[in-house]
Amino acid sequence: MEIFRTMTSLDYEQVMFCQDASSGLKAVIAIHDTTLGPALGGCRMWTYASEAEAVVDALRLARGMTYKTAMAGLNFGGGKAVIVGDPRTEKTEALFRAFGRYVQSLGGRYITAEDVGTTTREMDWIRLETPYVTGVSVAAGGGGDPSPMTALGVFRSIQAALAEVYGSDDPAGRTVAVQGLGSVGYHLCKLLHQAGAELVVTDLREEAVQRAVREFGAEAVDLEGIYDVPADVFAPCALGGVINDGTIPRLKCRIVAGSANNQLAEDRHGAELEARGILYVPDYVANAGGVIHVADELEGYRPERVRARVEGIYDRVGDVFALARKKRIPAHQAADRLAEERIAVLRQVRSTFVVHS
Repeated sequence: MEIFRTMTSLDYEQVMFCQDASSGLKAVIAIHDTTLGPALGGCRMWTYASEAEAVVDALRLARGMTYKTAMAGLNFGGGKAVIVGDPRTEKTEALFRAFGRYVQSLGGRYITAEDVGTTTREMDWIRLETPYVTGVSVAAGGGGDPSPMTALGVFRSIQAALAEVYGSDDPAGRTVAVQGLGSVGYHLCKLLHQAGAELVVTDLREEAVQRAVREFGAEAVDLEGIYDVPADVFAPCALGGVINDGTIPRLKCRIVAGSANNQLAEDRHGAELEARGILYVPDYVANAGGVIHVADELEGYRPERVRARVEGIYDRVGDVFALARKKRIPAHQAADRLAEERIAVLRQVRSTFVVHS
């Protein structure tokens, strides 16, 4: 790939390649935009098929974080790190401390956090080398697992979408098809069940499916069958790219709202959902509860403040729908405009030179 052409086309600021032979570290840190503040974004560990795939993932996710933090009202920019390796067998203290030293070398331009394939334990190891990490364990002063707050944000997004489509935000009696029962998917199911929704679920892990059936009275379907379920809401909570040419014609729902990142395989798929009368809640608006949670640690974690900010996702989703109606554009384009407007305004404000002590 032509890295500088790619960076220039979407205005990335910096890409850092990190390697440490003694620990086996191979990582990429991408910083997209720091207009609103230092780049904040998780550290993902994954078995990438190639180095190019790892770079593309880092770039894509970093840009997504710029929009997510902007729409969440946070004073952070967008960044992301990916570590090439198997998170099941290759995690070591030495590897993550080596990564932490690279984060430290950026001098605060990038703040890392947990992501797919990493946990609070690894963030605690990184903290031994740099203060520019959040999402650490409760014992280390953090807020613990962000999954419940991510799930709460998605739940509030679903409520906002129900209000837009049906005139009432009450999930009681509504059918929600949940794809993916990891930490966020499980907590989302719990909230929906408590609110009286009917659940249809699927997951790669049979034990996760059976837990949802047992605890929430959910109906189980196979991995492919989830797209064919007649439902009010389809909630993708696993992999990205699941809204695509093959799945859109199969959807029998009025709303798509879930926690998965990059749900649209291509930007045009948002318009295709709109054309079919399906309301899409932009993923980076719906799933911002997690980044709100970890960002709060940097102010001194306060659970009540975090919950209040996550509850506010309901209103932000409403703002997206209002702009979409006003401009007659799909919701994902409306969300992009709102994020870009906030960045543009702050870019002008910060063009004035100020001496900081």
